[in-house]
Amino acid sequence: MTDLRSAGPAAEGHPENLAPDTVVVSAGRPGRTHDAPVNPPVVLSSTFLGRGEVQHGDRAYGRYSNPSWDPFEETLAEPEGSPLPALVFAPGLAAASAAMPLLPAGGVLVMPQHSYQGSLALAEQLAARGALQLRTVDIADTEAVKARLEGADMLWLESPTNPMLEIAELQVLTAAAHAAGALVVADNTFSTPLGQRPLESGVDVVVYSVTKYLAGHSDVILGAVVTADEALRTRLIEHRSLHGAIAGPFETWLALRGVRTLALRIERSQATAAVLAERLLAHPGIEAVRYPGLPQDPGHGRAKAQMDGFGSTIAIQVRGGAEAAETVVEAVRLWVPATSLGGVESLIERRRRHANEPASVPENLLRLSVGIENAEDLWADLAQALEKAQG
Repeated sequence: MTDLRSAGPAAEGHPENLAPDTVVVSAGRPGRTHDAPVNPPVVLSSTFLGRGEVQHGDRAYGRYSNPSWDPFEETLAEPEGSPLPALVFAPGLAAASAAMPLLPAGGVLVMPQHSYQGSLALAEQLAARGALQLRTVDIADTEAVKARLEGADMLWLESPTNPMLEIAELQVLTAAAHAAGALVVADNTFSTPLGQRPLESGVDVVVYSVTKYLAGHSDVILGAVVTADEALRTRLIEHRSLHGAIAGPFETWLALRGVRTLALRIERSQATAAVLAERLLAHPGIEAVRYPGLPQDPGHGRAKAQMDGFGSTIAIQVRGGAEAAETVVEAVRLWVPATSLGGVESLIERRRRHANEPASVPENLLRLSVGIENAEDLWADLAQALEKAQG
């Protein structure tokens, strides 16, 4: 019988020191025994055989562990540079919900004013109940962040931010937070471990919405957490087990299949995003473009220094306000008007259509998640929609 837990960095035949884009293909495979499957199978079981006292590390019950989680958790951890397997959750907000309670009761959380709206709404709800004290800040303003860290217990980083694409100085802010005695959590959903690896900057915990780029096909709802700290990982496991925010085995298998093509999808979508951002910058129907790959972008220098690539998400402000932005969304025929991001299809959305999006996000801002379609086809569709919006 194949031992599914023999997969990962220590597995026979899996070299060390591989590039991250190789790791996402090669890690998390079954051991190399005769007639073993190339891909790990899906294990559909709610409980596992056992006698006597349950020992640490036993599977025992499906809420604690599942063989279908292991390959994905090992595959995500290795390019992050963690010696410990990641932890898969359902969904990404469950991963955030596990990380925030690492704060002491009533502790101070410093968080970007522009963050994934689910994480920000969660923090606001916890603050309203007195579970934590929330301080929001412009994460791109390093000195302002440092000033807010006095007495803080946790710094929550997101870079690039959602949806404004601001870039934080990860290493500088992490060092400042640690000097202040604060734990550091980073949401790395937009960049993926192929774009940046926050653990290398000293971050304590990395959070992902696996739903987005990692799974990459807009067909699963999953999250994940990565840490190299054994004590923190134990607390996160306890939270997952007790709160029940566990991933399904089939969904995790789908996410692993998606990760195998992550490098190719990112390479294609990122290259297209760079082309579109340049053209949008020159378009008369656009007031502003945010994309870290543009030399004119305020975060370009930081992104170039700390990221391997600039990502596949663009934020634009359409001339003519919210009405013109909505016209663009209604006029596109190839771009898909939908929320979320990171799938193979290109998505477009006016973010302020969500009632809980921060008021500092412009009413005319469209978030573009660039997929893997032909760049010229995507541009032609955008251009005709912009022409209609400008009337």
